[in-house]
Amino acid sequence: MDPDLVLTVGQQAMQVMVLLAAPLLGSALLVGLLIGMLQAATQINELTLSFIPKLMAVAAVLMVGGPWMLRLIVDYTRQLIESLPTLVG
Repeated sequence: MDPDLVLTVGQQAMQVMVLLAAPLLGSALLVGLLIGMLQAATQINELTLSFIPKLMAVAAVLMVGGPWMLRLIVDYTRQLIESLPTLVG
């Protein structure tokens, strides 16, 4: 197995991982920022206040983007399994 090939497969895996994680992390970040600004404006210092809205936002993103995420990971896995003979041999 060629080192360049290993780096290519690793790079593709990292790209898929970033594509899968970005919507979830972005929505949690955006909701956390909005809740943080609301807490700063109202001077409410409750740490658990932002947990439920973040959880709901991540669940909504999973419901909306879940089929796309599943299709992305299945396509990548299928491509990786189909390329196993060329990777090993």
